[in-house]
Amino acid sequence: MNKLSLLSAYDVQQSFATYLRQKRKEKKLSRKALAERCLVPEATIKKFETTGQISLRQLLMIWQIVADLEPFYDLTKPAAKPMPKSIAEVLADD
Repeated sequence: MNKLSLLSAYDVQQSFATYLRQKRKEKKLSRKALAERCLVPEATIKKFETTGQISLRQLLMIWQIVADLEPFYDLTKPAAKPMPKSIAEVLADD
């Protein structure tokens, strides 16, 4: 069953692009300097920052330079405690 969400893939892409551009600027890295450090072409970084379009591998290569990969990796792990699926489960947790 699909979960209803008001977020689209485009919204998430734009959020990632905005977040990483902000982190790059906080570290005072130009696109060229970032490209040299993460081995992703400068043109790809520019395209990502303006359109949100990038491959997952390149996203991770950029991310590891400007931010911690651990929270990103943690998304692949199961939640410590599953979310309740009914009101009865919520009330039973008290």
